[in-house]
Amino acid sequence: MILTIDKLIYGGNGLARFPADDKGPGKAVFLPFVLEGERVEAGITEQKPGFARARAEKILEASPHRIEPACPYFGQCGGCHYQHAGYEHQLQIKSAILRETFRRVAKLELAQEIRVHASPPWNYRNRTRLRLRTRLFVLGYNRLRGSELLAIEQCPISSPLINRAIAALWDLGRADKASADVTEIEFFVNAEDTQLLAELTVQETGWRRGGKSDLLQFIRILRAAVPEITGVAVFHATAQGALEREDIPAELQQTFGADHLLYSTAAANYQVSAGSFFQTNRFLTAKLVELAAEGRSGNYALDLYAGTGLFSTVLAKTFREVGAVESASLSFHDLKHNCPANVHCVGEPVLQFLGNIERPIDLVVVDPPRAGLGEKVAGLLADSGTPRITYVSCDPATLARDLTVLINSGYRIEEAHLVDLFPQTFHIESVLQLVR
Repeated sequence: MILTIDKLIYGGNGLARFPADDKGPGKAVFLPFVLEGERVEAGITEQKPGFARARAEKILEASPHRIEPACPYFGQCGGCHYQHAGYEHQLQIKSAILRETFRRVAKLELAQEIRVHASPPWNYRNRTRLRLRTRLFVLGYNRLRGSELLAIEQCPISSPLINRAIAALWDLGRADKASADVTEIEFFVNAEDTQLLAELTVQETGWRRGGKSDLLQFIRILRAAVPEITGVAVFHATAQGALEREDIPAELQQTFGADHLLYSTAAANYQVSAGSFFQTNRFLTAKLVELAAEGRSGNYALDLYAGTGLFSTVLAKTFREVGAVESASLSFHDLKHNCPANVHCVGEPVLQFLGNIERPIDLVVVDPPRAGLGEKVAGLLADSGTPRITYVSCDPATLARDLTVLINSGYRIEEAHLVDLFPQTFHIESVLQLVR
C-alpha cells in the first residue's frame, strides 16, 4: 500500500489515511519513523475499527529533513523516535504538535509565539535505567512496542560517564561476574558528569533470603570497575511491581557508600537521593528553573509537586515565604534538606493541601506528573485567586485538558515555552505563564 504522511502526531507516529470511499473519509493509519510529506510503501501491522497501524517498508519520496540515524539500535529500541530527522526539524515538529494539541483538546488557538529552548541533541541524559539478565548475559532496553529485551552496548543520548558504566557492566557480564539477583540497574550522574549513583533492583529472593554475599560481591566489583560510582542503593520489586527502598544494615554502609548525589546548577545545589525524582536533561535544568521560578517576587508562593525542591529553593530567594508540596517520601526527604528556612515543606497530596489553604497566594508553580493536574486540582487552583500560575508540563494532552479549566476561569496565556529536555524522542516539555 502507498501512503502519504499528512503530519506527525504526539507519540512519535506519522498520520496517513486510507483512500476515501463511498463510506466516507479514509481510516487513519499510524506509522513510526516517517516524516510529514513522505510517500511510503507500507505494510499493515494492525487493524482496528477506527484506525490501523502500519510500518514503512520503503521510503518512496523522502522528506528533505530525513537524515541517517546516529544510533545503531534506532528503530528497534523503544527509547527514541526522531533520530531520522535533523534536530532543528525535531523542534519544528514538537512546536507544531504542541499548537495542534491546544487546538484539538482545549479548542485554543495559541496567539503567542512558542519560544523554543534547544538542548545539545546527544549525551544529555543524566539518568538511564536498563534491564539486566545474567543467564546468557544481556543488558539493554525493551524493544519497540514490546517487553522483549534488546541488548545495547551504548546509548548516545546518555551521558559519557553512563556509557562508560554500561561498557564496564558488559565486561563484568561477559566475565560471568554479574549478580543473578539484579534485574534492573539505573545510573544517575551529577551535573558535571563526574560522579555516579547506581540503583539496583533485585529479586525478592536476593540478599533478603540468603543471597547477600553474591550481591555484595557484585557491588564491590562494579564499584572497582567504575570508580566514579560514589554509592549503590538497593531496591526490591514487590509483588505489585512497585519499587521500595531497602533498609541497608549499618555494617554495610561503607560497602554501599553514599545514598545521594549533590547536583549543582547555576541557581542552587541539590541533594538528590536514590529513588528521588530529578529532571533528566543535564544541559537545560538551569533554563527550566529560570523560566519557572526566576523574576518573580512577593509574600507567598506555592510550589506544587515540588520534587526535591528544584523550584522552591529559587523561589525562596525572592518570596517572603514558600509552600512546597510533595507526597513522594524519598523526594520529600530531599526537599526538606534542600530548602531554606522560609520554605514550608508539606508531605501530602496536592489535592488535599489545596482544599485547606485559605491565605492569599502571589504565584503558583506546578510541575505535575504525566497525568497532569486533573479537573479537581485545576478547579481549586482557579478558585485560589492567585494572579499568576506557571505550569511546567511533560504531556501536551493533559496540559491542554487542564488549560480548559483554567482559561474558562479567567486565566490567559502570557508566555509559552518549549524546553526540549528530550531530544530524539517525541516527549515535549513546556512552560506556560498564566495570568489573570
